Amino acid sequence: MIELGELRPAVLRAGRLLLETAVVPTVLLLVLLHTSGLLAGAASAFGWCLLSLALRWVFGRQLPASLLLGTFVVAERALVALATSSAFLYLLQPAIGSALMSLLFIGSAAIGRPVTLRLASDLLALPDHIVGRREVRRMFTQVALLWGLSRLIDAAMSIGSLQLGLDAGLLSRGLLSPTLTVIAIGVCALWGIRSLRRCGITVRMA
Repeated sequence: MIELGELRPAVLRAGRLLLETAVVPTVLLLVLLHTSGLLAGAASAFGWCLLSLALRWVFGRQLPASLLLGTFVVAERALVALATSSAFLYLLQPAIGSALMSLLFIGSAAIGRPVTLRLASDLLALPDHIVGRREVRRMFTQVALLWGLSRLIDAAMSIGSLQLGLDAGLLSRGLLSPTLTVIAIGVCALWGIRSLRRCGITVRMA
């Protein structure tokens, strides 16, 4: 049996982080890009992430690794956009990142060393006798393929949206991409739980 943590707090925490690291910065950039220019838009997106970190630090709350990573990513994208004076490059970078992530997950599945197994081991205490089962490793391989496919779709969707203009690209990154990510997480989780149950392994929420 594998026991997971409580679902509701985890979902609420993930939703809040998604708003902080993706939705709000994109909305700020979209609004200010048309009203004040690229400099104000990129600076406001980065400033929002810094403010989120500062408030958490002041009030003694945990600084999630995803929020720190999100702040770093937004900063890097903003610096490139400002250095090149191109909002297009600001939006192209995450599409390239999704494509590279797709290669990583699909490639790891292809060589029989799914990165999903390593990620799951970092989050859950998986007994060796479970991890060593062939059908369990096959499940992790399938999940890696599913996630890699979702990142490939995300990259294609982002690049396709950019062909329609910056507003469409911003909409894709701020709304469609997070929605796809949430759906992909749900599909991968359900597929994994269903596959484990077929192997006779019970997955129980705390």
